[in-house]
Amino acid sequence: MAIFDVVKYEGPNDVLVWKWPGDQISWGSQVIVNQTQEAIFYKDGQALDVLGPGRHTLETDNIPLLKSFVNIPFGNRTPFPAEVYFVDRATLLDVKWGTPRPVQILDPLLNVFLPIRANGQFGFRVNDSRKLVVQLVGTVATLSKEEISNYFRGVILTKTKDYIASQLIERKLSILTVSAHLTEMSEALKDKLSADFAMYGLEIANFFVNSIDVPDDDPEVQHLKQAMANKAEIRIMGEQDYRMKRTFDVLEGAAKNEGGGNFMGAGLGMGMGMGAGSSFAGVAGGAMAAIGPVQPAKALPGPADGMVTCGVCGNKTMSTFKFCTSCGAALVTPNAVCPSCGMEVPVGAKFCGHCGIKMSTNVCPYCKHPVPPGVPVCPNCNSKLGA
Repeated sequence: MAIFDVVKYEGPNDVLVWKWPGDQISWGSQVIVNQTQEAIFYKDGQALDVLGPGRHTLETDNIPLLKSFVNIPFGNRTPFPAEVYFVDRATLLDVKWGTPRPVQILDPLLNVFLPIRANGQFGFRVNDSRKLVVQLVGTVATLSKEEISNYFRGVILTKTKDYIASQLIERKLSILTVSAHLTEMSEALKDKLSADFAMYGLEIANFFVNSIDVPDDDPEVQHLKQAMANKAEIRIMGEQDYRMKRTFDVLEGAAKNEGGGNFMGAGLGMGMGMGAGSSFAGVAGGAMAAIGPVQPAKALPGPADGMVTCGVCGNKTMSTFKFCTSCGAALVTPNAVCPSCGMEVPVGAKFCGHCGIKMSTNVCPYCKHPVPPGVPVCPNCNSKLGA
């Protein structure tokens, strides 16, 4: 075996740990350690002496553990076998992590399973070179920065997924609003992951959860967002105005369907007389049949003379008509809203056609779970219900 007088780092730049290829060293040899590096003397499965940055001459003072291990007297130039590992202790920043695919998690407020994604970044540095060499290197010649990053990405994904799910349940957070808590979640996850890094002689320099979100193109997410938008619109406009808007939306949709031109033309002619009105009612009835059955409007207070009052223009129209003979507005009531899923159902329906719940059933305002009458606490989410 060749005897080396100079031992120095000659590996690539992207390596965290690099094994010097020689195996024979003698007293008086020079060991050159670059800035941010440490040189570890390793023999028979044990990490022994550590040399920091600089040029070192091998003496009993700087490698006492190795000297006693090989039992070579000082001053003897006889070579002895030893392995030298160079460890880069520079901080590695901006290592990306993220879920490779969305993970299904139950939203405790919406009571539905949603696919969530999470991503962020972290940084780490070597804190104990001996422990790193013993735990992760062993007999391999190199350990790249990418290899160690990939290993800890797996650890991070496992613990992050479990932590997010537990926080949503324990703190009753919705996935759609969890972004407001990313800073405190990042700090908590850094503390939870510190022990995993320390096991291998590493320490976390920083850890960030950049985002927790749901895919916008997922059908379940799109359905949920539409339901929430409808609920917000009802809250802003008021139930009565929202129903009127829905009525006009139905009319507009009917006009755009096949035969819609005849429908709107008939509507414009409603002011020309009862004869034209009767003709329009027949045409409009056919157009409305294309979009589904409608129900007669609730008559406004008035004399019981077989007439109803239009809620738009105030004109009195025969109760047998489906459309106002003055302005053409539909004399229909908009659909009711299911108290559980928020979807529209026909007025008078006893059960929701979307989720199957009985329309008269009480539901928890927090998790939308059915609640028996008179129960003060929701059996699903334990939320206290109002009197």
